[in-house]
Amino acid sequence: MNQRERWHRLLEMVAVEGQLDIEATARELSVSTATIRRDFDELATQQLVTRTRGGVVVTNVSYDLPLRYKAVRQASEKQRIAAAALALIPPGSTVGLNGGTTTTEVARALALRTDASGQLSAATVVTNALNIAHELIVRPHIRVVLTGGTARPQSYELVGRIAETMLASVALDVVVLGVDAIDHQHGASAHNDGEAAVNHVMVTSAARTIVVADSSKLGRRSFNRICPLGDIDTLVTDRAADPQQVSLVEQAGVTVLQV
Repeated sequence: MNQRERWHRLLEMVAVEGQLDIEATARELSVSTATIRRDFDELATQQLVTRTRGGVVVTNVSYDLPLRYKAVRQASEKQRIAAAALALIPPGSTVGLNGGTTTTEVARALALRTDASGQLSAATVVTNALNIAHELIVRPHIRVVLTGGTARPQSYELVGRIAETMLASVALDVVVLGVDAIDHQHGASAHNDGEAAVNHVMVTSAARTIVVADSSKLGRRSFNRICPLGDIDTLVTDRAADPQQVSLVEQAGVTVLQV
């Protein structure tokens, strides 16, 4: 396990447990206590955890893991989900994309899509995600519209009244929405209230809503509701999804694609 993988694992562990002890964590990861101590010090320097005498405790930042540390989780599943979502988007569409690792994969797939003649397909992407805009701006066949707003360093998303007002003034053919959780009763939800509010406006501005979420998100709830299942047309997830959760979502009228 290299340093990047170890930090990623540590951030996941502290997000779940709330706190970590140096010695127990060293045993869990089969490394020395000196290595874990250095890791904890570095993560605290980056304000991803709060250092304590014998370990670290969770912070608001670490609960919503920064995008660069989330990107390696279930990468192959997310790429398959992105490809399946792309197949649902007609060429030339105006597409809304919020932030997240799965929607970033959708953006990459959209940028590489070609038409019958082998030419790159044109599209308009409206996004509040700085990393997505950064990747797509160099693609001359993709028109990029960025919302404006206040930047969240944890997710690279723009949130707040400016973003919400801009999105309320546009018409999207389809929104591809990454979520932190999706549940048959609570609907789609997010950890952060600002992101949830922007995502809600995206949904209301779109003719069609596609949620992209790996199986770990199903059957879970986050505090901030984005929209009920009735506002979602299609959920694209992976084959590891709990069949009962898939059935409950389908009963609510959502088409579920497992890839």
